[in-house]
Amino acid sequence: MTSQPTIVSLLASATEIISALDLRHRLIGRSHECDYPSDVAALPVLSAPKVDPSTSSKEIDRQVRDVIRDGLSVYDIRIAELERLKPDLIVTQDQCEVCAVSLTDVEGALCQVTLKDTKICTLHPNNIDDVTADFQKVADASGVPERGRELIDAFAQRLADIEQRTVGLTVRPRVAMIEWMDPVMVAGGWIPELVRVAGGEPVIVESPVAFKTVEWSEIAAADPDVVVILPCGYELSKTLGELDDEVLAAALGSVPAVRRGKCFVADGNAYFNRPGPRLADSAEMLGALLHPDLFPDALARYGDCFATWPSN
Repeated sequence: MTSQPTIVSLLASATEIISALDLRHRLIGRSHECDYPSDVAALPVLSAPKVDPSTSSKEIDRQVRDVIRDGLSVYDIRIAELERLKPDLIVTQDQCEVCAVSLTDVEGALCQVTLKDTKICTLHPNNIDDVTADFQKVADASGVPERGRELIDAFAQRLADIEQRTVGLTVRPRVAMIEWMDPVMVAGGWIPELVRVAGGEPVIVESPVAFKTVEWSEIAAADPDVVVILPCGYELSKTLGELDDEVLAAALGSVPAVRRGKCFVADGNAYFNRPGPRLADSAEMLGALLHPDLFPDALARYGDCFATWPSN
């Protein structure tokens, strides 16, 4: 590998990490999901989903299950484009075969091309410590280890500053974080940790374990003080559009917090479900939803990234 390796990122969070490490100039290709910072849109796209992401959460779930049942990958890698670019380094993940292009996909692609010197950096975040370890992993693979340490320190300081605002709270709202709507999934991984940083207590999934598939009746029975809906891969407008479905809206309306006006919809594509530096933004946004008096500046900063549901 050269001292200034060219990089292909097949993971949206990795693209954000690479950019935060001041390595944007080395990126020569991206996945179909990489959209931040905005100038990466000009890069060649090396992947495509085999399911239709524009349809409903129920239909996406059905399509994904059908693909997996047939023993296939959920994503295609554009082999010819990969060979044309000849990257020194490919960044991917081996945490979830469904959420993004996986290590298995990349290894299969490299078997079909003549890129024997291309290295793979694979990420596997399950909690916040893993996320910051991945910052360092990408920095090390890119030949800038000192930048990894700097990014970790800056990220940790932001979380500490957010947590400090809520340190004196005597009552912390109990929060249900919904990462998929049909079937209903309660977010796991780093999300429960973010809830605590923001001054809340997670319900149903309380530690950095995998998401849990439940029924709306279970969420209603847990009686959270606040519900936050942040579907993985969904922008705010898409989630709000799906909540126009009468059946889904009625099910969500069975949760007491929703009837009390304590249900929020957030951008789950750009924030929360993307384990990169903007998880600190996600924690601050959540702090603003739970404690608007403690985070008035964040309310203004992230106002376009969340909405109250149903709208008043």
